[in-house]
Amino acid sequence: MLRKIQILTYYLFKYPFYKVSLGKIGRSSRLIKTTIDGHSRIFIGSKVYINDKGWLACEPLTGEANPKLIINDGTYIGRFCHIYATSKIEIGKKVLIADKVYISDNLHSYDNIDLPVIDQPIKQTNQVFIGDGAWLGENVCVIGASVGKHSVIGANAVVTKDIPDLCVAIGSPAIIIKRYNTETKQWQKTDKDGQFI
Repeated sequence: MLRKIQILTYYLFKYPFYKVSLGKIGRSSRLIKTTIDGHSRIFIGSKVYINDKGWLACEPLTGEANPKLIINDGTYIGRFCHIYATSKIEIGKKVLIADKVYISDNLHSYDNIDLPVIDQPIKQTNQVFIGDGAWLGENVCVIGASVGKHSVIGANAVVTKDIPDLCVAIGSPAIIIKRYNTETKQWQKTDKDGQFI
């Protein structure tokens, strides 16, 4: 009996439930106390670390036949993060995501003022892509928009429109305040039209 318990304990430690139920999970990836819905639609690369008390979900709530949530190699996701895909969310390689970040490609409808929002259907927005090497600060929300490669989103920003590569954006709604100048090889402030100052 003791031998059976030891074997079972070893199996559960080496192969936790999420490792055998996800669509894919790469080597050396760890999910700490993460709630998961739609296991088979979630694909995680190698060396991904998802800190505790997060929620990953990928459910066909808007009629999409094959929704996907993809998190690529080397990405770090902080505590209490909530990522919910109903069509497609893809997070690139080596993305840094701070605590309490929300990423979604959908939202609750509120069109019918005769119905509480909770009773209205989920509405599909644009697919979301977070580019390689990006950094999302604490409490950032990304809803139906994409963030470019090596871009930085400041704490508490709400991203509802695409942010290109090599930008710094802050605020609610998020606006670009800096871009990387490839000629001078420096980050440079921009005006409200995105032109270098």
